[in-house]
Amino acid sequence: MQLLCSIARKLLRTHASINNLIRQSASIVCTPTRVDNPFLKEADEIIDVRTPAEYSLDHIPNAINLPVLSNEQRIQIGTLYKKSPFEGRKSGASLVTQNISEHIVRHFKDKPQSYRPLIYCWRGGQRSHSFGLVLGQIGFEVFVLQGGYKTYRKVVQRDLNELPGRFKFKMISGMTGSGKTYILEKLRERGEQVLDLEFLAKHKGSILGLWHGEEQPSQKYWESQLRAQLASFDISKPVWLESESIRVGKLIIPDTLFKKMKAASRFIIDIPIQERVKHIRWSYPHWIEEPENLKQVLAILKDFVGRKVIEEWNRLIDEEKWEEFIESILQKHYDISYTHSQKKNKNTDAVCQTIYLQSLSDVQLGSVLFPRLLELGDRGT
Repeated sequence: MQLLCSIARKLLRTHASINNLIRQSASIVCTPTRVDNPFLKEADEIIDVRTPAEYSLDHIPNAINLPVLSNEQRIQIGTLYKKSPFEGRKSGASLVTQNISEHIVRHFKDKPQSYRPLIYCWRGGQRSHSFGLVLGQIGFEVFVLQGGYKTYRKVVQRDLNELPGRFKFKMISGMTGSGKTYILEKLRERGEQVLDLEFLAKHKGSILGLWHGEEQPSQKYWESQLRAQLASFDISKPVWLESESIRVGKLIIPDTLFKKMKAASRFIIDIPIQERVKHIRWSYPHWIEEPENLKQVLAILKDFVGRKVIEEWNRLIDEEKWEEFIESILQKHYDISYTHSQKKNKNTDAVCQTIYLQSLSDVQLGSVLFPRLLELGDRGT
C-alpha cells in the first residue's frame, strides 16, 4: 500500500493540470471503496482498465476501456515477471503510471469532484486498485469491483440461468423470407418487448446470414448482451422473439433460454413464395452487389445439394436472374433445412398458430397480423 501511495503521489506531481485538480479537492481519499455489484447505480461511469484485447472479448455493457497496460505491454511484463517478479513489478509500475497519467489528462481533467467511477480489471487486483488509488488521491470517490471481471461474469451466468424462467415468450416462426425479423422490428415500434437474437449476434442464422461488413461478437459478449436485454424487460409483459436453431452463426443460445424458446407459443407466418423472394432480395442487397463472393459461399453447400444444383445457381447468378435464383435456393435448401430444424427443436406441447398473409405490406401487418398476434398473445396461447 505504501508503495502504491508513493507511486500515486509521484504521478500526480508530473502534470500541472493534475495538481490543479488536487488543489480543487476538499479532501484526499487514498483507499477506493470495494463493492461487489457490477451495476452499481451510484457510479457515474464504469471503467474497464484491462487491455483492449480483454475488453474486446467481453466487458460490462456501457463500460469504457482505459487500459493501464496495452496488449503488447501486458505480454512484455508477463514474460519479465516469470523471470523476476521484482523486475516485472518495477517495469509494470513504470508503464502503469505513464498510462494512467495519459488517461487523467485526456479523460478526467474536466470531471467535477462529485464524479464517481466504478473501476474493474480481471480479478480486482493491482491494475484496478492502482488506477483507483490515483483517482482517489485527486479527490474522486472511487469504487473498485471486488473480484473484477470474474465477479461480473458469474453474475451473467447466474442471471442467464434464472431470468428466462421469469418471462412468457412468444415466438415468431416461418420459412426463410417470411419477414420474421421485420415483424419483430414493427412489434418493437408498437411498444412490445422484443429480444432480437439476430441483431445481437450480427447474424441472420443461415449460411448467408453474416451481417455485411460485421463480425460476430464473442460468445461471452453475446451472453453479456442477452443478460442486459433480459434484465431490462418487464416480467409482467410478454417477450417476442424469432424462432432460431440453437446456433446463430458461430454463437450458441444459452441452454435455459433455448429450452424456454422451444416451449414457447409459436406463431407461424405463412406468405406466398413470391413475397418471400421479394423480401429476401430487399434484405440481402450486398450479395447481389458481390456475386463472386456469393458463389464462393454457396460452394460450401455442394455436399448438401449436389454439384449440379450449385452449377445451376451459379448460372442464374451470372445471368442476373435473381428472382429465379432466390426461389430455387429457397426450395432446394432453405425450406428443407427449416422443416428439419423445426421438427428437431419444437416442443410438441407448445401451442402453434398459423397466420396467413398476402404480403408484408403495412396494410397486411396492421389489419391482419398484429391484431391476431396481440389477441392470441393476450389469451396466453
